[in-house]
Amino acid sequence: MTVRAPRRVPLLQVGKSAIAIVAAWLVAGWLVQGPPPIFAAIAALLVVQPSINQSFTRAVERSVGVIVGVVIAALLGLAFGSQPWVALLSAGVALLVAWAARISAGATNQIAISALLVLALGTATPNYALDRVLETLIGAAIGIIVNAALVPPVLVPAARGKVDVLGRELAAALERLADALETPQTAASLEGLLLEARLLRPVRDAAADALRDGADSLALNPRNNRHRADLAQMGALLDRFTPVVTQTVGMTRAVYDGYESSIVDEPAVRAIAEQLHRAAHDVRLAFALDAGPEESVDEEPALTRPLQIQTPSPLHWVLVGSLLMDLHRVHETLREADD
Repeated sequence: MTVRAPRRVPLLQVGKSAIAIVAAWLVAGWLVQGPPPIFAAIAALLVVQPSINQSFTRAVERSVGVIVGVVIAALLGLAFGSQPWVALLSAGVALLVAWAARISAGATNQIAISALLVLALGTATPNYALDRVLETLIGAAIGIIVNAALVPPVLVPAARGKVDVLGRELAAALERLADALETPQTAASLEGLLLEARLLRPVRDAAADALRDGADSLALNPRNNRHRADLAQMGALLDRFTPVVTQTVGMTRAVYDGYESSIVDEPAVRAIAEQLHRAAHDVRLAFALDAGPEESVDEEPALTRPLQIQTPSPLHWVLVGSLLMDLHRVHETLREADD
């Protein structure tokens, strides 16, 4: 167990949270007379999220939680007074009410916290409860305004980076598979080949998650128009090449299971290896990637002609047939991408 996160929250979000807290404290303190506006500051802090859509969702959760929580606390305080055990009772009642109403986990916690704070920090009177609700609404509104006004977050560039990584790794996996068919392999190298191919799946999942985050960051965002087309293009690219990820892993598994040292001398296998090199080229072309610092991808697709091979030897025909089936599917996907 660790208390440290794998990466820091962006410094911009930290700054926006601080500005929202100060603004909510000042505005709520001016509009709502009474105790320090703790509810407003907490609401503003929680509402500033990585996307405006998340901010709006958190604002609704926070507002609903506070309203229900202070109502429960006010009713219990009027009925039983402000004894310490009443605060504990209010927390239990708040959790039961949230469970019965099937309220989300975030709002459930907020109901219990609000009930406890109302009874712990002030008298449970209707005016006090109403002021705390107003404070929360003010803080939540200020949090949304600050998050939307000060460089509203857009996560589309991060999604582009993840999609590019997928294209680069997919092309590299095809290259490695082609090399394995052209040069003799050891058991250890075959193990490594299969392991690296299987890692394509989490890379693909990371790209899909990044695209979902990117779409979420554009919801309710005034900067969404310039990025929405790019996000749609990346989504289409991911959908088109997800089967190629599966086929690449399948071809690698077939080579791992059916590998024979004599396979490198099979003319059909050498032809398939050449096609895999061409497929890697076309993947980079579809993802608009460079092959490396000293080599750029040609503008024309390489995998353009049907593969013609001689009848393979009886020792290798099962593997050759399996590779040809998957290679045909890859060819169809790349042709669609080119079209």
